[in-house]
Formats: sequence, C-alpha cells, structure tokens
Amino acid sequence: MSPTAPIVTEGLQRYFGSGDDLVKAVDGVDLEIKPGEVFGFLGPNGAGKSTTVRMLTTLLRPTGGAAFVAGYDIVAQANEVRRNIGVALQDAAIDPLMTGAELLQLQAVLYGLPRSQHQTKASELLERVGLTAAADRRVGTYSGGMRRRLDLALSLIHEPSVLFLDEPTTGLDPLSRMNLWEEIRRLNHDGTTVLLTTQYLEEADQLAERIAIIDHGVIVREGEPEALKTSVGCPTLFVSVERDEEDTATEVLGRFGDLRPSHEGTLGVGLLHGPGEVSNVVRQLDEAGVAVRNLELHEPSLDDVFAEATGYRLEGAAENPDGGDGSDEVDDK
Repeated sequence: MSPTAPIVTEGLQRYFGSGDDLVKAVDGVDLEIKPGEVFGFLGPNGAGKSTTVRMLTTLLRPTGGAAFVAGYDIVAQANEVRRNIGVALQDAAIDPLMTGAELLQLQAVLYGLPRSQHQTKASELLERVGLTAAADRRVGTYSGGMRRRLDLALSLIHEPSVLFLDEPTTGLDPLSRMNLWEEIRRLNHDGTTVLLTTQYLEEADQLAERIAIIDHGVIVREGEPEALKTSVGCPTLFVSVERDEEDTATEVLGRFGDLRPSHEGTLGVGLLHGPGEVSNVVRQLDEAGVAVRNLELHEPSLDDVFAEATGYRLEGAAENPDGGDGSDEVDDK
C-alpha cells in the first residue's frame, strides 16, 4: 500500500454491534484514488458509502484495516488529515442565523488563515459558487441548492488537496444539481482530487473518471465507467406483461440470452445477438399468447453493471428525486 496517493485504503473495516447483532457496515474495502481525479463511490442507501467517508475524514474510527489520506494515516495522524481535506457531508450543520459571508469568515478563522484574507477569501468563494447576491442573507432563508453550494464553499476555504463530497446533490432540483456538477468539474480541472459518493448512476457517469460500486460493505466492481459498461456486453431488453403471463414470457425471453435483474413488474433479458433480435422476441411472445404492455431497449449502462454485480437494480438511481434526505448513515449502522 502506497500512502503517496491522495486516498488509499487496505482492508478497511467498520463493524457495529456484537454477537448476533454484529453489522459489517464496511467489510474490507481496498481503494487507491489517483491525484487529480474524480472518483465515484456508488451504491444504494445503507451500502457503506457514508461510513467509509466518515472513516476517511477521521469522524469514525475503523474497526480494522488501514487508510491514508493526503499522505497521512487516518488514525495516527488524524489532525494532519483534517488540515489537508475539505468535507461536505449530507448532514452538515450550518447555523441558520448567520449569513453566508459570516460563516465563511468564521471558517477562515477556524483554519487559521491570516485575518487579512478572511473577507477576500469569503467573497471569492461566494462568487465561485454563485452566492454573491445572497452573501448577507441569513442561511435560514437559503434554498436547499444554495445551502449545498455554501457547504461546498465552506469546504474549500483552506484550498484542500482532497475533497470529500457525500451525496452532494441529494434532494436538489435538476437546475441546482447541474450547477453543482459544473462546480465539481471546475474544482477537478484546478487539480483537486474528489471522492464523490452517490446513489445516482447518471451523476457517477457524468462526473467520475473511475468508480467503485459498494454493496453490503464490499466493493463489487471498480473501473472506468465506459469499461465497466462494455464489460456487460449486449443490450438489455425490458418487457412488461400481465402478471399471470410472466412465467410464459420468462421462458420465451430465456431463448434470446441471459435473464437480467429488472424493476418490479418488468422482465429483462440481455440480447445475445444484439438489437436486431427485438422483432423476433415480440413475434415469439405473440405466438406464445403473451400480450406485451411495454417494451424498452437499453444500451449497456451503469445500472446494468450494478445489476450484474449485485443481482438487483438500484431503485431510483436513474434520476435525482425532488426530495428525501438520502442518508445512508443510519442504515449503515
């Protein structure tokens, strides 16, 4: 294990409880994140994403294994780790009675920046995240998207070399999500290494150079998004039929390739010989007396990669819902 990489872990573990109540929230995670890359950490709520981030940011002590962040041991050199990282967590506590400018200046004080830089840095970061017009408003009046952008600005006050973003767009509207994506891209372009946890496949596909998929505390896939999608191979055909015809439809679909996990009410099959088989599938279903309610053909996606690795689909991952806290920390425990 080389501690020179911005983030590296070996056999990282975090267990909760004991005996019959033992929960292995993170169970032997190995990662090595390269300098200047956006690394996507993908998985459903409760998979272990937030628990892993809390260990890497020194907020939670590992049960076992080892990890280095910014070249420092997360246990033995926790203070050095904190000085070199920026962190924007799902449940960040932001004082609603203070203004955005006041919070940034307070953050500058906490990180020991020279007094002469406090106001300048606050103004620069507010402009960077598009909050200049709201600088003197109390944070309690900010929208969810504005709070997320302020939290990002707070994590950047000391110009960290490594940035942790834990589900940064959960609960945001589409426009706020896109704005935050652009800011993450700008940060990465400037050389910041970013670990991004998310349950949204589109987000990981858009932003990450490499991703790791975690399920039940274990890494089940890792690599570049395009390479992972290519590894799945053939496209997936999803077919919706009446419930009492599902057994017959399953038998027919099995003639055209391997059955794949699908959302409830839908059957999926990987078309071994490509999209040209769709017409044959429809014809054979018709000959078997199966009425097709809906038919969709999808090229290989991260959802297929996830399904192949875990045996189920990542519910709601294709798009960001309008609400919900998206927290997986309670589930991890």
